[in-house]
Amino acid sequence: MEEFLTYLRGDQNASRHTQRNYERAINAYRAFRPEGAWNQDQAGDFRDYLFKLMKEKGRATVRLEMSALRAFYKFLIFRNRIKNNILTGVILPKPEKKLPHFLTSGQMEKLLNSPLRVEPEKQAPLWMPLRDAAILELFYGAGLRISELAALDVRHVDFVSETVRVLGKGSKERLCPIGEAAALAIQKYRQAAQIHHGPLFISKLRQRLGARSIWLLVKKYLKLEGLPANLSPHKLRHTFATHLLDSGADLRSVQTLLGHASLSTTQIYTHVTVERLKAVYDESHPRAK
Repeated sequence: MEEFLTYLRGDQNASRHTQRNYERAINAYRAFRPEGAWNQDQAGDFRDYLFKLMKEKGRATVRLEMSALRAFYKFLIFRNRIKNNILTGVILPKPEKKLPHFLTSGQMEKLLNSPLRVEPEKQAPLWMPLRDAAILELFYGAGLRISELAALDVRHVDFVSETVRVLGKGSKERLCPIGEAAALAIQKYRQAAQIHHGPLFISKLRQRLGARSIWLLVKKYLKLEGLPANLSPHKLRHTFATHLLDSGADLRSVQTLLGHASLSTTQIYTHVTVERLKAVYDESHPRAK
């Protein structure tokens, strides 16, 4: 296990989140079958385990845990610990085709205006509403993951080119355009909070604002604006991608902006736009019904 985790960190440049998930998944399998050695496992053992997971967890979680086991067994073959990867014969459940939730343009406009419209918290620094407005503008303007946004430093923002340098999954760096509105919101917040270096988004104690704090902040404004309760901060990323495609952006460009390694990950947003087009067609075309 230690060798595998070292391999993930070094050769694969996997994130700590991925390392934890893989380690947890492998340990869960060993707890299911504690008496056997790695080279004694059979395809039937994995099918039994897969059947157990399917009764307890959703398809996405099952696929993630089994993918971790597959990666581990490939590693065992690579290190000559076993000869055959018996997991290749175990068929995983097909992924669920869930369309991502997103906000309409009108809903997004309400959310972006919310921090400067609602009454600020008592004894909170005067710059906090400006900070919250900048966070929402950057979420929507650049389509960042919440972890990427939390990790931003002042030096990562270039106001001349209106771009932000982001360290994404697998420590892959990318440049994201942020737009004039987001750049202006960040400048106003930085000027009011007197932030010149270090973390871009800070708490009232002037420490880096963590991902969970940002998550709670966004949920607060979603609730204040009466937006659906099942919407999460990640839905702002979905909204970013959907609105780009609705306005004519090509899929490859959206893939690059989102930092997706595979185009298939981005293609789910095309289903959203097609469904919306079909709805418009059904409502508008005389021969639709």
